[in-house]
Order: sequence, then structure tokens, then C-alpha cells
Amino acid sequence: MARAGLSQEAVVDLALQAVDEGGPTALTLAAVAARAGVAIPSLYKHVRNLAELRALVSVRIMNELSDLLTEAVLGRSGDEAVRALMEAWRAYAVRHPHRYAAIIQAPDPATAQAGERLIGILLATLRAYGLHGSAAVHAVRCLRAMAHGFGVLEASGAFGLPEKLDDSYDLLVRMAISRLRTAR
Repeated sequence: MARAGLSQEAVVDLALQAVDEGGPTALTLAAVAARAGVAIPSLYKHVRNLAELRALVSVRIMNELSDLLTEAVLGRSGDEAVRALMEAWRAYAVRHPHRYAAIIQAPDPATAQAGERLIGILLATLRAYGLHGSAAVHAVRCLRAMAHGFGVLEASGAFGLPEKLDDSYDLLVRMAISRLRTAR
């Protein structure tokens, strides 16, 4: 019998605790069951398997990121919105490196809705540049790659040169904005 109060949402909360403390590889059914104080079979009342739990964790993280990005761009447009979006994305990746690394990056049916929401925020942010169709898709991919790549590299301590990271990121954002202005 499942522990009182244990639900799918609670299982995901416990899974996120495991990820926060030990990274994505720490996410196991055994680790979550131990945190819940139940045997592994009790988790099956709430998740089918580890793959489903990983997808649920990824959805939760993508929704957290989407909420943060929405808040960052709200009331802004154009260059100001792109800057706010890129700064918020980087901040999330650096502040929560283990969570960010746990996101299922490849298209996956289990995370499709959360992924579409995230991409929708990027597309909405780019509307001020008049980008449509494939031009908008290319711009979304580029912005995502820039914010993702820089954030992951920064979080892992990969930037060893003495220059300030904020100055490098500001240059990256300015380069992105400059290109977006002429991307039509």
C-alpha cells in the first residue's frame, strides 16, 4: 500500500530532490522510494517506470523554465524581450544545473506539450522581428542553442579564461539581437 499522501506529484517532488542533490544519474526508483519511505513497488501506483518518472521530471523542469521565461518577457518586446529571455534562461541553467541537465532535450511524446509551451514562448518573443515560418524556427534554434550552451558551459565551470562571464554573455546577447534585426 502506498504511503498516505504519496501521489504522482509527490513522487516527482522527491525525484527532483534526488536530482538536485546528485544530478540526473541519481534519479532512480530506489532513491525515490527511499526518500518516500516506501518499497519500490509502491511507486508503481504513481508512475509506470523510471522512463515515465524521468519524463515527468523533465516536464516539471520545462514548465518551471517556461514560467520563468514568461515572467522575464512579460511586458517587453523586441531587443528587451530577447535580452530578458536569454538572461533568464542562462540564470536557470546556472542556478539549477542538475535540474537543467535532467531535461529530456530530444523530442519525446511524453514531454511534447511542455516542449511546445517552451518553444511557443521563444516564438512569441521573436514576433517583433517579423520572423515567420522557417526563419522563425531557425532563430528559435539559435537562441536556444546560445542560452543553453553558455549556461551549461558556465554551470560546469568550463570557462577558464579570466574575462568576466557577464561581459561574454552580454556580447553573445548583443550578437543575437543584431542578427535577429536582419534575419527576415
